[in-house]
Parts: sequence; C-alpha cells; structure tokens
Amino acid sequence: MNLTVVGCSGSFPSADSACSSYLIEADGFRLLLDMGNGALGELQRHCGLYDLDAVVLSHLHADHCIDMCGYFVARYYRHEGGPVSAIPVYGPAGTERRLNIAYGDVPDDTCMSEVFDFRTLRTGSFEVGPFKVTAAAVCHPVEAYGFRIEADGRVLAYSGDTGPCEALLSLAGGADLFLCEASFTAGKEDIPDLHLNGREAGQVAARSAVDRLVLTHIPPWTNPSVNLRDAQAAFAGPVELAKAGAVYEV
Repeated sequence: MNLTVVGCSGSFPSADSACSSYLIEADGFRLLLDMGNGALGELQRHCGLYDLDAVVLSHLHADHCIDMCGYFVARYYRHEGGPVSAIPVYGPAGTERRLNIAYGDVPDDTCMSEVFDFRTLRTGSFEVGPFKVTAAAVCHPVEAYGFRIEADGRVLAYSGDTGPCEALLSLAGGADLFLCEASFTAGKEDIPDLHLNGREAGQVAARSAVDRLVLTHIPPWTNPSVNLRDAQAAFAGPVELAKAGAVYEV
C-alpha cells in the first residue's frame, strides 16, 4: 500500500501545498481521501483525471471537499465520449446536497449522481477495492470521521479533523503509519473538539503504539517546526511533517 500526499495544508492552501488530499494505492486500485482547495490540480501530477476508483470524504468543510466540484466538471463535461461512469464517493450524510450547493445548482439537482455514486458514511467497516476501511466519528463541529485503512496486512490510520477523542486510539492502534492532523500549537490555542496540536498528536501515536507518525493539516499561520518538536517529545518513534508530493510505502 502506497500513500501519496496530494495536499496537506490546513484551512486554506499554503504557498507550498494544496489543502487536504491523500492518494492511497494498492493492487492497481486508487482511493482518494479528501479533495480540498487546490487538490484537483495537484492530483494530476500523480494520477490521471479519470483513473481514480473511489473517493472518501472525511467531512464537508471546504478544505476537505470543495475541489469535488471541479472534479464533477472534469468527469461530466469530458470532451470525448460524454460523462464517465460513476465512481463511489463515501461521505457524511448530505454530501451530494452540499456539493450541489457549492457548485451552484439547486439542492435537489441530481446531475452529480451521473458521475458520482454517493454513499453515506457511518461508523463501521466497509470494503472498497482491496481496502478494508473502518470509519469512526471524531470530535469536530460538523459530522466528521477518521479512518483505518487496511490492505495486504498493512495499516494506515488517518485522523481527519478532530480534537482529542478516544476513537483515535482504536483507529490508530498498531498502525504502520498514522497520518494525523496537528493544526494547533500547544499552549496557544485551546478550543475543545476542534483540532489537535503537535503534542496531542504525539500522545495519541504513543498510546496507540503506531510505527510512524506523519503530521498533516498544519495551517499556514502555524509554525510546523514547533508542532514537530512537540510531537517528538511525546512520541519516541519516527515523526515527520507531511509534504506535498511525498510518497510513503505503508
């Protein structure tokens, strides 16, 4: 299983990265986690527009889903052969309506369903291609999920956007790679049920006994070196900062 960081900036794109989007590949199957601001352009560096097999959206904040509107255009108005066949899109309840509104069509318009097969996320596990995906609700102001993704005996865990919560421990338990948000700075921001800081990300990694921690979703106004230092102080294993274009063998 390979992970490619398409975008890793939090809240809005930075000068160096699009917002959250991660390409996961195994056995020729391509699964995309999130498609935030700027991700569609960056995705084309790593994958053809029509080569994705499924999309999973952790939640419906723009920095995790808004480029699905552009992706709809690319799939629906393809210059040759008309719309491409629908691929599964897993997201919270109301994903289709949210994207229709963002695109500008009336809420009950169904045109996106011609290229996206919308499926509602719930806590639990499902199979998509070679992957077993386990979703768990996490702590965020909107319905949001973290994920545990398994293939070929390897485990990738993804926090999504969340404050500290017990669900992260089961999702990340023993993971080979834990892709964890670290939006806040310890001692600076203290807003319950919103985001993690670097220290908290490290603490979850330590309690979950993961092999490797990769910090992501760091907004442009947050100093990533501070969050990296704080995570390293809490977790004895390898820690690094996600970078756009980085590829990991999980």
